[in-house]
Amino acid sequence: MSIIVKFFVAPDDTSASLALQSGPGRAFESLSFGNFDPEEAVLEWECLLAGGSFEELVERGEPRIVAGQDNDGCVVFALSPRLSAALADAEQARLRDVAASWTLLRAEDGEVIGTEIADAIVGDLAALVSSARRRNQGVYCWVA
Repeated sequence: MSIIVKFFVAPDDTSASLALQSGPGRAFESLSFGNFDPEEAVLEWECLLAGGSFEELVERGEPRIVAGQDNDGCVVFALSPRLSAALADAEQARLRDVAASWTLLRAEDGEVIGTEIADAIVGDLAALVSSARRRNQGVYCWVA
């Protein structure tokens, strides 16, 4: 699996959709990761942090695509307000627990994500969401 994942802050869907072709670049505050399925991850994180089921989130249309198609091309999607609030409000210990649970979920599917990497992804994303919320902006993800 070779995937480029960039979570970034944008004022709205229209601005976020501009990142579709080449990524968020310097125009947006962002985090770069790779080699995991971020659409699946945000659903798992939301379930772990805020409850509910993966299937319920999918039925509600999460994650919400704002640009592109989810057919092996680039895509930009929005983090749900519920996930954003849960990430921003979580204590560090809770974020570490979520990261550990996420690594176990991925391991059940044969995907290895190290605990330290998972901690960094979840913790850094929570910080990015908190920064975005202070500016009344949203967090999006660009995948290539």
